[in-house]
Amino acid sequence: MSYGKVFAFSILAVALLCSAPLGPAQVAVDIGVAPVCPYGYFDYAPYDCAPYGYYGPDWFVGGVFLGAGPWFHGPHGFYGHVDNRFDPHHGYNGPLPGRGEAQFNHFHGNEARDGQGHVGNAGHEAGGEHALPGFRGGGGHAGGHGRR
Repeated sequence: MSYGKVFAFSILAVALLCSAPLGPAQVAVDIGVAPVCPYGYFDYAPYDCAPYGYYGPDWFVGGVFLGAGPWFHGPHGFYGHVDNRFDPHHGYNGPLPGRGEAQFNHFHGNEARDGQGHVGNAGHEAGGEHALPGFRGGGGHAGGHGRR
């Protein structure tokens, strides 16, 4: 085969490859199902279960956790109070609170976050929060506040 034929064939192959229609790229990421935790889970990977008292009543509707991180399904612009003393990123390294300790309505929030972990303003103070109507304390399990 002569160099001319090889060159012509190469140009034809490049032209055919370049003229192929391009379709839009589709990227799908399967995040799986939300963690099943009695008092919610942290809003960052690996989404470990949060101890009782970390999330305030804002985060529960009818006793159901609004979710956090990729599974957050609360209203747009939502910021709910958390007690970050129970957050490992803020130095918490104690055990999960034991059963039979103080009920949920003793929540002491000191920070407000949206469902993606961003700190913001909830529009109200956490000090007077009590369980919302229908809140059943994380499915009826008693919990506590651990260390203070």
